[in-house]
Amino acid sequence: MAHNKIKAAMSAAVVVLLSTTAAYAGGLERGGYNIDLLFDPSTYAAEAAATYVNPQRELDNVVDIHTAPTSGDLNGRPNDGIGDTEGYWVPRIGVKAGIGDSVDCMADYSQPWGAHTNPGSNWAGANDNIETKIESDNYAATCSYKWDVGQGQFRVIGGAFYQEVGGFKERLVTDLSPFGSPLSGVGRLDLEGSGWGWRTGVAYEIPEYALRASLVYNSAVDLDNLGGTIDLTNTLLPTPGGFVPGTKYDVSSFASMPDSLELKLQTGIAPGWLAFGSVKWTDWSQLQVIQVTANDTSDPRNLPTSLDLLYRDGWTISGGVGHKFNDQWSGAVSLTWDRGTSHGYGTQTDTWTVGTGVSYMPTENVELRLAGAIGILTSGSSGPQTYQGEVVGDDVTYDFGTDIVSAVSTSLKIKF
Repeated sequence: MAHNKIKAAMSAAVVVLLSTTAAYAGGLERGGYNIDLLFDPSTYAAEAAATYVNPQRELDNVVDIHTAPTSGDLNGRPNDGIGDTEGYWVPRIGVKAGIGDSVDCMADYSQPWGAHTNPGSNWAGANDNIETKIESDNYAATCSYKWDVGQGQFRVIGGAFYQEVGGFKERLVTDLSPFGSPLSGVGRLDLEGSGWGWRTGVAYEIPEYALRASLVYNSAVDLDNLGGTIDLTNTLLPTPGGFVPGTKYDVSSFASMPDSLELKLQTGIAPGWLAFGSVKWTDWSQLQVIQVTANDTSDPRNLPTSLDLLYRDGWTISGGVGHKFNDQWSGAVSLTWDRGTSHGYGTQTDTWTVGTGVSYMPTENVELRLAGAIGILTSGSSGPQTYQGEVVGDDVTYDFGTDIVSAVSTSLKIKF
């Protein structure tokens, strides 16, 4: 029993560590998908985890290149040391139950996707972004069936999830500051939608050696009911008869949250030592330019717009080692590389993260876990790009240096 307890503690430290180092990946990744609780050897288990991520991206050499009379020339505003990102929490809650000797099922809540940039209104790129925030809620159920194969057990995995995604973007549409207008000139887009997805996978385990290999595919989630509003009531819009106040109107759109494929491996390599690693591909390239159209086109002030992302596929590779110190304590260290999804437009360049985590088991039924990570966000620049013959990102250009991201995660598992 003590031997199994030690292996479980080592695996627990690995789980919380990988969750922490993967919480700042490319695209709109936050918590992603995590079904590790399904593999817990206990008949029943419940887990709650929270991760706080604090990216410190700053923008320099900002140039307003869209200086039309309506948006104004913002190049007199601050253009260096612009704080672009906001810290965020990533929660996860799950419960697992074993049914007989062959079936395991789990239900969980998570927030797989999100983003929050908030450079504010007083910078040279305000006509591109003042604040953008995206949030998600994911409700999932996953089961597996296992049977003996050789020295271990083979599993087939399947499940489904329901996802809600929403957010807003504010930007300067009309620069009214030179005229002393009481209107802010800021426009706001709000969107929300929901959809269903599914997962399937396989795994092979030899518990005696703490060996596990799993390959899990998560489908895309089509947000075909994506809709919301555009609020231009604080702006003035040009017409042949002069400037007139904007309107607030309903809009609709479509987007798909990406599918992903992840391979995870772990195995004992020596008494008290565990090696682990993972490779994940995420289809962020399906999010390029999200068109947003007005439901009522009879009013010429009801203008279409778009959310320009221009992502490429994401790749995340992690590896590390875990070690048991005694029957209660174990720890792990890891190195993670995430390929940035931006390539000439946006700030999501490659990220390198080093993490460490510990697991404490005061009893056989309780696990406490704590992990921390620190990483570098590599440097780059952003400017106009051509997509399907159209120029995207022609509002602003900027550079950014090598910046820091940090994260801390804690979790509690109770099993019996």
